[in-house]
Amino acid sequence: MTEPSVFQAADGARLAYRDEGAGLALLCLPGLTRTMADFDYLQPHLPPLRLIRMDYRGRGASDWTGAATYTVEQEAKDALALLDHLGVARAAILGTSRGGLIGMVLGAVARDRLAGLILNDVGPEIARSGLVRIFDYVGRNPAGKTHQGFAELLSRSPGFDGVPMERWLDEARKHAVETPQGLKITYDPTLREAFLKAFDGPPIDLWPLFDTLNGLPLALIRGANSDLLTPETVQMMRARRPDMAFAEVPGRAHIPFLDEPEAVALIRSFLAGLT
Repeated sequence: MTEPSVFQAADGARLAYRDEGAGLALLCLPGLTRTMADFDYLQPHLPPLRLIRMDYRGRGASDWTGAATYTVEQEAKDALALLDHLGVARAAILGTSRGGLIGMVLGAVARDRLAGLILNDVGPEIARSGLVRIFDYVGRNPAGKTHQGFAELLSRSPGFDGVPMERWLDEARKHAVETPQGLKITYDPTLREAFLKAFDGPPIDLWPLFDTLNGLPLALIRGANSDLLTPETVQMMRARRPDMAFAEVPGRAHIPFLDEPEAVALIRSFLAGLT
C-alpha cells in the first residue's frame, strides 16, 4: 500500500490521512489506540463513495504531539481541519469507539458538516468494566517479540467467536511493529497519561451530547458480547431515538471488525439512505 498523505493542523502537527474514491464522503474515525488501517476490512464491502480515513495525532503515521493534546476535543478539531483541507463541506461519519465519541462531538459543534453518523460499539454511557480492560493495555508494548505470538495472545480475547488466526495475525501487524527489542505499539505511549487523566476524572454525562443528535440520521452497531456498550445503554439510546438504525453482531466483543454481514448490511443500507 502507498504511503498516506499528510496535512498540517493549526498547531503545525502533521497528520496522516487517505482520501480515495468519489461521491458521498464517508469519514472513518478509529478507536483510541488504533489507526486508519482499522477500516481495511470494511473497504471492499462499501458502495462507490469517497472514503476518507485519518490517523489521530500520536497514532500511526501522524506526529506525536504529547499527552495534553490527545483529547476527544482536539481530535474533533483535527477531523474538521481535515475536511476543510480536502474541501469537503459535508460528510457521513463512521466512528469506532472513541471515533464515535468524536462523531457525537462533531454532531454538536458542527452539525451542518454531518450527513449522518454511524456509531460502532459506543454510546453515551461507557461501561466501567470495558474501561478497566483498556486501562490494562493502553500505552504498553505487547509481550513477546513476534506478530505470531501477539496474534496467538489476541486469539484468546474473550467474546470473539470463530475468528480465524489469519485475522488475528492481521490485527497484530496493524497494532504493533516487530523490532530487535520486541514488539512496539504503533502510537505514542504517553496516550496512557491522557487516558488515565480521563479515566480518573469525574464521570461526564454524555446523554445531553447524544440528544443534540436529534434529527441527524443515526445508526448503531454493537458487538453482542461487548463489555463497553451494554444492552441497557442500547435500550436507552433506542428509546430516545426510535428512528436509529441498529444491528448487533453475534460472536463479537469490543469491537466488531465491520466486515461481518450484519455490520455491512447496516452500513450499506444507512449510506444508501443518505444519497
